[in-house]
Amino acid sequence: MILSICPNPSIDCTIELDSLNVGMLNRIDSKVETYSGKALNVAMGVARLGEESFSTGFMFDDQGKLFEHVLDKEGVKHKFIYNKGRARVNYKIIDKRSMLTEINDKGETVTLEKQKELIDLVKEISPQFKVAVMSGSLPKGVRPEFYGDVLSVIPKDVKVIVDTEKDNMLSAIEKREIFMAKPNLRELESFTGESVTSLNDIIKASKKYLDLGVKNVMISLGSDGAVLTDGTDSYYCKSASVAVNSTVGAGDCMVAATCVGLIKGVPMHELLRMSVAAGTASVTTSGTNLFYFDKYKEIYAKISSRRI
Repeated sequence: MILSICPNPSIDCTIELDSLNVGMLNRIDSKVETYSGKALNVAMGVARLGEESFSTGFMFDDQGKLFEHVLDKEGVKHKFIYNKGRARVNYKIIDKRSMLTEINDKGETVTLEKQKELIDLVKEISPQFKVAVMSGSLPKGVRPEFYGDVLSVIPKDVKVIVDTEKDNMLSAIEKREIFMAKPNLRELESFTGESVTSLNDIIKASKKYLDLGVKNVMISLGSDGAVLTDGTDSYYCKSASVAVNSTVGAGDCMVAATCVGLIKGVPMHELLRMSVAAGTASVTTSGTNLFYFDKYKEIYAKISSRRI
């Protein structure tokens, strides 16, 4: 079973426009609201790939039951630490060129008492899992050190995957062995302070994670696919050509497939292939909807990984 830890759930409001005109009237073509958060997306993606998943993290009184209802429909077990107030609302604005503009809310403040409750809960339940994921931003009142504090209570034999911004990532690396970090190109450049323009640049920059003790780094490259390296072996997998509806949540679907691959014990090149297939399948759906299993299988059959 796979554990996902979501510190900052969100209501994602995806708005599609003909074009985004700043400072002018804009008319909406369509609007979709989904109850999600990066690690919640991972948990649901795992379930769609046929593995058991369990989700925890912070939740909020006003809409918490709606989040739980979505997870129940996907077959994801869950137990959250509830807080007063409302979950944040993130706006994803997509124009006809498939350009994405994001406006992310900060949400409610989470107290130190609630932070300790989540750490205690993770410590209690994590021994039963083989893989654990913590991903996404932190709510107001929660410092980057919280990432490391949560992950440090997970048993050492549990493989931990982290997908988050630089300061949170550094906190995680400092407190615990991280099996895999999953940055995108922007996050890779932010973490390393280097500009990357080629696969060799990506491998070189990834060594900064590896030198800090991370065992594997998977870098998502959008429509160009992804790279996976452990410092000794490196692989590249190109995405299949598909019609793009929304790129929101593609990275989370990649992490979900990675988790499933780890449970199945597949080799590195197959792990990357599964991840790219799930991420590519997810962009064919609208809003923050996840991939469909049939589409995942179709894309998986079309792509392959190669050593670089």
